Amino acid sequence: MSPTPQWVKDLKPSPPQGTDLVQTEREKSKVSVDKLSNFLFTKEVLERQERILNILEAEKVFDKSQNYFDGRVDRFKTALARAKRLRQLQVKHNWNRDEYMVANELISEPGPYGLHASMYLTTLRDQGTPEQHKLFLEPAESYKAIGCYAQTELGHGSNVRGLETTATWNPEDKTFILHSPHLTASKWWIGSLGRTANHAVVMAQLIIGGKPYGPHPFVCQIRDMKTHEPLDGVHVGDIGPKFGYNTMDNGFLLLNKLKIPHINMLARFSGVDPESNKYIKPSSPSLIYGTLTWVRSAIVLQSGGVLARGVTIATRYAAIRRQFQDRDAPSDANGENQVLNYTMVQYRLLPLLAATFALHFTGKAMMGLYQENQKRMNSNAGKGSDSNRGAGPEETHSGNDMVADLHATSCGLKALGSTTAAEGLEVCRRACGGHGYSSFSGIGTWYADYLPTTTWEGDNYMLTQQVARYLLKSARAVLKGTAPNNDTTRIFTTFLQKQDMGAAHDVLGSDADLVAAFAWRTSFLTFEALKHRDIEKNSWNSLLVDFWRLSTAHSQYLVVKNFYEALQSESLRYELDPVTIDVMHKLFRLYALDTLQKEASEFYSSAAVTVRQIQLARTKTVMKLLEDIRPHALKLVDAWSFPDWQLDSSLGRKDGKVYEDMFYRASELNPLNGLTIDPYPENATLIKKDDTANFKSKL
Repeated sequence: MSPTPQWVKDLKPSPPQGTDLVQTEREKSKVSVDKLSNFLFTKEVLERQERILNILEAEKVFDKSQNYFDGRVDRFKTALARAKRLRQLQVKHNWNRDEYMVANELISEPGPYGLHASMYLTTLRDQGTPEQHKLFLEPAESYKAIGCYAQTELGHGSNVRGLETTATWNPEDKTFILHSPHLTASKWWIGSLGRTANHAVVMAQLIIGGKPYGPHPFVCQIRDMKTHEPLDGVHVGDIGPKFGYNTMDNGFLLLNKLKIPHINMLARFSGVDPESNKYIKPSSPSLIYGTLTWVRSAIVLQSGGVLARGVTIATRYAAIRRQFQDRDAPSDANGENQVLNYTMVQYRLLPLLAATFALHFTGKAMMGLYQENQKRMNSNAGKGSDSNRGAGPEETHSGNDMVADLHATSCGLKALGSTTAAEGLEVCRRACGGHGYSSFSGIGTWYADYLPTTTWEGDNYMLTQQVARYLLKSARAVLKGTAPNNDTTRIFTTFLQKQDMGAAHDVLGSDADLVAAFAWRTSFLTFEALKHRDIEKNSWNSLLVDFWRLSTAHSQYLVVKNFYEALQSESLRYELDPVTIDVMHKLFRLYALDTLQKEASEFYSSAAVTVRQIQLARTKTVMKLLEDIRPHALKLVDAWSFPDWQLDSSLGRKDGKVYEDMFYRASELNPLNGLTIDPYPENATLIKKDDTANFKSKL
């Protein structure tokens, strides 16, 4: 392809220009972007992001201009080079864990060190003893050993108890023998395992004297530390191309009677006494799955930001893209209408915009709950099961009750948060029209990379059973008068006390009543499910759909409750101006009422609201909220503070130069345009001239 002629370079989009449109949009709103950004993230976090962004942009290896063009092998090589440089920068600038994660988020692609820096280090840190920290964690933190977390198998994913890999205790030489007895025992989908890791935390069924004790974590070296070749008895490799996530080397692992020392079983909570050969039982079986709980909590925390990227791109493009004239405009009106002015587009995008804030505040609350639980576990570590008792200022349930609450909450919110984000990204992509299908939109690749989140760390449908089990157990305890004092049991108690009187929630006039209506629906569905299970004796399998609905309802209640509580905080009134606070309250009501009207049958059948309230919410209130929020849409997405470099999107450019950027990428950066082909079928020649290297040399 010949160089782009000057007359092409001189062309501009037809007016009005995107830069003018976004400027006009922002002038419509008095929302304070800076104040809202600081409220969401803090000024310190935003300054840290800016500082790290400047460092990354100066590094050639992080140039993103070929991201959408390279094939898988080249993308993996680039990702590996970036991962190595990122670690070098971490050492050079003495970045802490949070700063390193900020850099990862800005780069915005799964890297070969991803599972090492997250699940491997977290598992060693949270489940290892001080001796094991010295032996395994310290070299891992200095990247002298690179690890991963090997749980999922070819034949088992969500059913952790069904894992086939075994770890058999050998009392003769005080070792564990790790073995893959079947093909389906192969570890599969393990991030960083395919080509990168030389160690793995392997989740395997502990067997002592022929008796199984369930899955436990074992540290296992899998590759030679110098040659990086697999050790004897280890068969390991990459599982191949995927729907997305192709910069990560997800791997398989088979072990053939591989011996590891006694010290390699992570033993903070459970272990094997090498002298008596007896199993040391954990105070709570759930403690074994601490890493999964952390990951699920992190997924909840990230879900709002994940969705916000798609909403930011789609909203900015909808403010620039113009299609058709308003049918009710004066006959002499000129110009096409901004797509964001159409209520059908608002109805698709603005509730998702509200959801980004709802998930953000819920994620912060979820991570706070996890950290509180970690503090309790740390203070009680090594004291035995009876000492894991204690209550905070408001909660009078035991430490084990808190673990159960955290586990159920993380399962439910992980399922709801990641489903909302994944499905919302596709809505955003489609809201961009035909250009949403282009990689340059920045949504498709992001969606494909995020999509497995709905499956890994527990399939979202499967996880809802964990939530239902917890809610049914809590309901039974309330009925018996033996329930711990926590939010779940309190809303159940309130429901039982008031069910004969009716709910009488003023959901259209009171934010607090809106939250109470969600709590009422959860309580109703819980006691209905309990009746089906305990009184009618229905099988567990026959109730799975009911349990999914129950988990969804409970998780939606938690999201609405956390959003509401965030808006009641002292910091909100201190940090935000009245206009921005008013808009935030409207976003809360939009999220809650939009969810209510979409789940209308359950709210009505539970008597949480009336038919009239549902009708008004659907036809009046939600539509009025869309109209009120519409002028602020651009500033609200701006408050998420995504740099253009991070979004890597033509359609989501902050300056509005959408069409210029899209044409530039297609014309100037696309290596395929460097091929001159022979188009005739009778000729054996395929390529007449190959100038693809010239496109990459422009970098």
